[in-house]
Amino acid sequence: MSPLHTALLQSSGRPGDVAHNLRVLADAARTAAATGARLLACPELFLTGYAIGGDVHRLAEPADGDSARAVGRIAAEHGIAVLYGYPERDPEAAGTVYNAAQLVGPDGTALANYRKTHLFGCFEREWFTPGERAVVQAELDGIRIGLLICYDVEFPENVRAHALAGTDLLLVPTAQMHPFQIVPEQVIPVRAFENQMYVAYVNRVGAEGEFEFVGLSCLAGPDGVVRTRAGRSEQLVQAAVDPAFLKEARENNPYLHDRRPELYTDLV
Repeated sequence: MSPLHTALLQSSGRPGDVAHNLRVLADAARTAAATGARLLACPELFLTGYAIGGDVHRLAEPADGDSARAVGRIAAEHGIAVLYGYPERDPEAAGTVYNAAQLVGPDGTALANYRKTHLFGCFEREWFTPGERAVVQAELDGIRIGLLICYDVEFPENVRAHALAGTDLLLVPTAQMHPFQIVPEQVIPVRAFENQMYVAYVNRVGAEGEFEFVGLSCLAGPDGVVRTRAGRSEQLVQAAVDPAFLKEARENNPYLHDRRPELYTDLV
């Protein structure tokens, strides 16, 4: 299999303005596809903004809503898969909104939808309902892709569950804020190494409401080495996910093989 060239859009867009953020996404998709990327990942709640308070419910849409169709058209036009964060309204449960991320294939069809399972802080707990499905995956160009959102990746059990389910590339849209830059700087490379996978962590940046997002989006490999990292401004960065290197790394690192699950029962 060929490497999967992956672009990370580090941007906060314009909070509260879905139309504007779709234009930013379209521009990024055009640029990324022109440089050979097959996948574009955007931050947590990219379509609407993060610190939007009650507008979460006003701007929430079902997984197959107007914005999903718009992203599908963008993906199909440029032949690039797109992962984007958005508030998902549950059409079967009035008032229920999830902090969600959806992966759309390069033909514009939805491949996977994930609802954040570990909500962070009073803000998220006030406006969102936690998801209940830990491992959500899809296939793209022979690569098994898994989805988590922000705080989820800080729980090692979540990432290990993905490793055991065969995830090759874990996509993590995030809204990581000051003073928690330790996560993109140190936690993400360690998660990739200890679980023998690629991890793409794509953040918001700059001030938004009471939050200051730290940027530092990155893609780390199974050797714990960061392949690309953004700074503290809006950027589009890119790196390759190499299945051949992943296979070699898994053969050389015995972490998953040497596990003794019978000793870990106290974890649950």
